[in-house]
Amino acid sequence: MRRSILGPSLAVATLALALTGCGGTKSDTGSGSVSPSSSPTPSKSRAACTAKETLSATDTSGTFCLTTGNTVRILLDGTTTRPWAPVKTVGTGLKATNSGILIRPGDASNAYEAVSAGTVKLTSSRPLCATAPHKISCKGIQEWSVTVVVSK
Repeated sequence: MRRSILGPSLAVATLALALTGCGGTKSDTGSGSVSPSSSPTPSKSRAACTAKETLSATDTSGTFCLTTGNTVRILLDGTTTRPWAPVKTVGTGLKATNSGILIRPGDASNAYEAVSAGTVKLTSSRPLCATAPHKISCKGIQEWSVTVVVSK
């Protein structure tokens, strides 16, 4: 009896075609160079941002506007098994102030006053899965970040 090799070779060809589609599309401008990204300036980002006084986990990846003298509050609700890390700031324009809110374990609550024109990136993270002894867990991280553009 002759053995057919059509089955395995068809499977290999199908797999090869499927894998070529996984890379997405690539556009080539022909220059071969990549320009570095610059941080947004208040004048450029102002049109693309939203005014909001309280930011939560659902606001991740957003850009928000604030004028000097106003305050933005960060309220990230977590749990003891999936706590939010303290919020970190990079940039200028905001000064930490008292949030005036009692928080539960696992929450991250901050308030920032807009003191000068600038752009600030706020970030935090927490475990994607709860960790408990003798239970299945994962090493995933849920990241949260927003950009706040402060203008005078």
